[in-house]
Amino acid sequence: MVTTAVVRTQTGVRIESSLLKVLKSLAEYTNLTLGDLLEGIVLHAFEGKAPFSPATLDTILQLKADYGCELTAADSHQLVESN
Repeated sequence: MVTTAVVRTQTGVRIESSLLKVLKSLAEYTNLTLGDLLEGIVLHAFEGKAPFSPATLDTILQLKADYGCELTAADSHQLVESN
C-alpha cells in the first residue's frame, strides 16, 4: 500500500446533529477516524465514484434509522437551522 504524506488543518464545521451521529458511528464501524472517513467520501465524490459498498450502505441505512436521521440527498443545500 502506498501512503501519501499530507498536511491536515483542524477546523470547526457545523453539521446536522443526527447526520453527525451516523458519520461518527460509521467511522467507528469502519475503523476510521471521522476525518479519514470524510476525506474518503469527498475524494470519491470528486471523482464521481461511490464511496460505499452495498454492505456498507445497508449499515448506513440501519444507523440512520437508529439515530433518526431522515435526511436524503434531496435535502442537500435546503437545510435551515431551527434555533
